[in-house]
Amino acid sequence: MSTFAENKAQQFAQPTQLPETEAQRQEWLKANKHWWETNPMRYDWLDKIPYPEFTREFYREIDSRFFANAREYLPFKRIPFDGLIDFDALPEQKVLEIGVGNGSHAQLLATYAKDFTGIDLTDYGVNSTSKRIEIFGLKNARILQMNAEELKFEDNSFDFVWSWGVIHHSANPRRILEQIHRVLKPGGTFKAMVYYRSFWSYYFFAILTGIFKGYFFKGDSLHEAAQKITDGAIARSYSRKEWRCATFLPSICGWEASSSRRQESSARAPSGLKCFARTGSAALGVEAELRIGSGRAAGRRLAR
Repeated sequence: MSTFAENKAQQFAQPTQLPETEAQRQEWLKANKHWWETNPMRYDWLDKIPYPEFTREFYREIDSRFFANAREYLPFKRIPFDGLIDFDALPEQKVLEIGVGNGSHAQLLATYAKDFTGIDLTDYGVNSTSKRIEIFGLKNARILQMNAEELKFEDNSFDFVWSWGVIHHSANPRRILEQIHRVLKPGGTFKAMVYYRSFWSYYFFAILTGIFKGYFFKGDSLHEAAQKITDGAIARSYSRKEWRCATFLPSICGWEASSSRRQESSARAPSGLKCFARTGSAALGVEAELRIGSGRAAGRRLAR
């Protein structure tokens, strides 16, 4: 059995399912933490990293693999992810990253930001990224162990919040989004990548897996087959409408579904703040941005 098929959260039965009870949320939280402690994201599923763990060479190898992969669907001009991140604005901004993993984005953001805070649910992520920050001499960064569903920061603390491939794995993404809205300053920006439920990346490969791995013959559903080829104890995947309207705080922003081909929606919330969102698609992800205050939505397609 593959790594992806093991240690899955129980009773996670639908692609965007939220926990039905607090007890279930805690069970999923525990399963999620265990999975990522056991299988930290190092981009070494098939080819192990040949350098000692937590060394300069170890981190550079992770970055090389990650940025090379990302460049295939998100080309950059000068700095990795500069199509999504306004690096020119970072020197004046307090930045929060949710889910640092082995710290590739943490180092990238902290190099340019005025102040950087990174959090992770796992002991491994906090330990590894803290060592990376120390090795590369980033004095403006702090790494904390924290559950993003219960952020321990004051309201209006950050100018920019970033999360890459993390929120869809959480026990309750809605709680995280509510917390981000709380800690983000008026006029601040939030950007995240979550998995996109496209025909090819979800249905096609799940059907192939279900047939050729025999999962369907053992009674597994299409969703269960898809989970067994996807990382994490939980791996949600969204349609654009689901991410924008169902998950992206409609209660706060009051958004309505848009018929626009660009999938942009905007509305005025009771507080008077204006919220925007736009989503774009890729084989394995959706990028979305929430900007509170006087900003403009800046979602972009992640792949051709």
